[in-house]
Amino acid sequence: MTSGAWNESIPGVGTFFVGIDVAPGRYRCDDAGGGWWVRFAGPGGGEPVGMWPLPAGGTEVEIEPTDFAFETHVGAYWRRIAPPRRPGDGRSAEPRPVADPALRAELDTLVASRRPLLWLAPLTVLGLGLVGSPLLGSLWLIGLGMLAVLVALGTPSVSLDLRRARELERRRHRYLTPEEFDGPGRALLVRVQAAVDAVRDSQVNREGLLDAVDNAVTLPRQEWEIALVLARQSKLRREQEEMAEEAPLPEVEAALRPLREKLDVSVEAVTRRIEALERYAERARAADEALAAHRHLESLAAKAHEYDELLADTVRDDLALPAIERLTEQGDALVRTLRERLAKAAEAGGELPPPA
Repeated sequence: MTSGAWNESIPGVGTFFVGIDVAPGRYRCDDAGGGWWVRFAGPGGGEPVGMWPLPAGGTEVEIEPTDFAFETHVGAYWRRIAPPRRPGDGRSAEPRPVADPALRAELDTLVASRRPLLWLAPLTVLGLGLVGSPLLGSLWLIGLGMLAVLVALGTPSVSLDLRRARELERRRHRYLTPEEFDGPGRALLVRVQAAVDAVRDSQVNREGLLDAVDNAVTLPRQEWEIALVLARQSKLRREQEEMAEEAPLPEVEAALRPLREKLDVSVEAVTRRIEALERYAERARAADEALAAHRHLESLAAKAHEYDELLADTVRDDLALPAIERLTEQGDALVRTLRERLAKAAEAGGELPPPA
């Protein structure tokens, strides 16, 4: 599998796992003519949805949070132009798969170590052509040369995709799919991912204004560690429900009661961690609002000289000065507000428990 990017772009050729290689959202490719893509939707990717051939020029695709993988064969990169749609658009919220943040780099290293070996196939074909050409003639060499080109173009992509898929299967314990969470676990995971996405997609984070927290490292680690806990809680809740159904006896209920109490304590603890993430996301949103207002004020300040000239031409200086001073005071107040909200956002990020 070609190396993916858990950021804002996807290479044009390869197969990429959602939540491991690529982030869900809307992507655009400016040169997709004649290419194709497939979204592997449904449990385990068992419900593929694709488009072929793609029209000339630009095209867009919506990679859903619940998709398993995305396969693409186009002539240019895909770039992420919008985050996933929110539940407010009429759809129920569903969590996306979650992976150990170290998994992608590990898979990339394994695939990269195999990449030079893939060129042995076309070189072997070409070598056979050179050996056989004295006996079979130039047409034999031309034919095998064309075959070598086809093998060189096709083998690396397909072989690396298969290699990465096999290595991922061997590391099945390093990622979680939505099917591994029960109802309460999914609901909490949706809250986690909404908070993570809100911080990642905030303008202050994109511009590096939340420099007190390394969100590119911290947020994926927080999401993974919380997801691990939620998956274990889901597993234990299912087991408790099965025991209660199989043996609906007072003795069994009495034995389950302390186990449920311990599980409740665990749920309360992880919920507090999720609430800390949500506070961080809310502070990032507030900082975004202040930043937007600050940018608007800068735009207005650039035009302030026109208003100064107008006031100077139409009223006495003692009337113009207060108006000008009010504009300056508003600008200073907004700058202070922006700084305070950035500081609060960074403080909320610092409240997150350190990754294990």
